Amino acid sequence: MAAAVRFRRVFATAVAVAALCVAILLSLAVGARPIAPSVVLDALLHGGGSGEADVVLELRLPRTLVALMVGAALAVAGTALQGITRNPIADPGVLGISQGASVGVVLAIAFAGVHTLAGYVWFGFAGAAVASVAVYAVAASGRGGATPVKLALGGAAINALLLSVTTGVLTAKAAVLDEFRFWQIGSVAGRDAAVVAQVWPFLLIGTVLVVAVARGLDALALGEDVAKGLGQRVATVRIVAGVGATVLTGAGVAAAGPIAFVGLAVPHIARAIVGSDHRWVLPMAALVGPVMLLVSDVVGRIVFPPGEVPAGVMTALIGVPFLVALVRRKAVPA
Repeated sequence: MAAAVRFRRVFATAVAVAALCVAILLSLAVGARPIAPSVVLDALLHGGGSGEADVVLELRLPRTLVALMVGAALAVAGTALQGITRNPIADPGVLGISQGASVGVVLAIAFAGVHTLAGYVWFGFAGAAVASVAVYAVAASGRGGATPVKLALGGAAINALLLSVTTGVLTAKAAVLDEFRFWQIGSVAGRDAAVVAQVWPFLLIGTVLVVAVARGLDALALGEDVAKGLGQRVATVRIVAGVGATVLTGAGVAAAGPIAFVGLAVPHIARAIVGSDHRWVLPMAALVGPVMLLVSDVVGRIVFPPGEVPAGVMTALIGVPFLVALVRRKAVPA
């Protein structure tokens, strides 16, 4: 039985890797100027030299890499947050981390004179970090410590506060609105190699932190008392996983804006494929997240040519049917 489960998981992972490769190829080949897959592969293997190769290497490759990293970051972060809160609807947006990044970007545009995507990354990351610390501080105060319910309520409170700050700044400084709206809608268009270079170290650090407590997340899913009985330090697991999720969310949201739905839906899809063991769920989420974001970005390029629908809009349109199907399959206790 165990061998059959392991084979199914390995096979599913191989299929997810193949799907990711196809999604990457589509992202590099499809657009306002379609490029043959053979030309894409030649450009990747032998460099530029033609107009089509330059489009692939200079425009679409950085965009694809950003989508790959952001999709993985948000999916892994969502998996970690659902694990530490034991809340199936927890994601970076619900817990206020995405809104914290939004406040950081708004303040950067309005008061620091930052007007580049590469500059947004640092302020967005700082805002996400401050928001996550505030949520944990609110939840940890009082009796019982940072319980799942208190984390969710603290996240809702901080999210509302940060939203009011964002709205207040945009109302007072109307000139900031147009520039912020370009970032807020959530997109990987226009991202260059500088953004890629800034994002990948945070992706690596955050992923290492979350993976390091994968066993702890499995134990925590059984309840705090059981987790303690299994020798897990619950507070340490929550802090390490929370820091990892914050790093991932801060970098991902700062680079591409608050992409919706990936952090919420992908963990459920991953668990439906490989089960509840986080040693398998986290890698699967890191594969499915980029597939969802890359496919959303590709569909957004071709659905209303010559314009584009931002990836942040398409992720919800594409992801909702999967999540609805999963909800219909699950038994919900009365």
